[in-house]
Parts: sequence; C-alpha cells; structure tokens
Amino acid sequence: MKIQTLVFCLLISASSWAQSAIHFDKTNHNFGKIKKGIHKSVIFNYENTGTKPAVIEFANAECGCTQPEYNQNPILKGQKGNIKVTYTAPFSGVFKKRVTVKFAGEKQVTELIIEGEVIL
Repeated sequence: MKIQTLVFCLLISASSWAQSAIHFDKTNHNFGKIKKGIHKSVIFNYENTGTKPAVIEFANAECGCTQPEYNQNPILKGQKGNIKVTYTAPFSGVFKKRVTVKFAGEKQVTELIIEGEVIL
C-alpha cells in the first residue's frame, strides 16, 4: 500500500512539472534604433506540440503603445500560429515592453518582450 501511495504521489508531482505544449521560436525581439512616431511590428511564431488544440485566451500588453494581434481559432497538434506585436514609438529613449500571453488550459503564461531605442 505504501509503494502504491508513493508511486501515485510521484506521478502527481511529475504532472505538475510538465512543460507547456506551446513552443515559441523566440520570445524576445530587439528593434534596434527606430524613429519616434513610427509603427514597428514583429511576429512571434509558435507551435502546438501538445495533444489538445491550443487557443489563445488572452494577450495583454503592458501599455497602450504596444498592440498584440492574434487569431483565436484553435491550433491543432503540430500546427503553427503567431502573434503580431506592433509598437508605436511615442517617446525618445530606450524601451522594453512586455506582452503576456495565456493559452486556454495552460497554467503558465508566456512573456513576449520587445525592446529597442527610439530616436528623433
């Protein structure tokens, strides 16, 4: 009985450490130097390596100058999807912005980061 309980506990622990079924090609992008007032975009690609369809629950930017765009259609196992992030450079100086992405059924969120320097 003790061995069965131990095995059960180990299985529960292992499942809580399971990695996400969504894998991004990259999660950071550096635009380098961009001019003030210009819109710059980057596409973050991901693949669903899990067995269940992947659906983006939300993608929230930390400010109004950063706009994520994504499709809410399910991405089946082995298929790829993407999130387009557009930054409007409102002020000069160095910037680093985050977009928090949550997939339905996933416990962990993914953080996409864009950065660069806005020049006049």
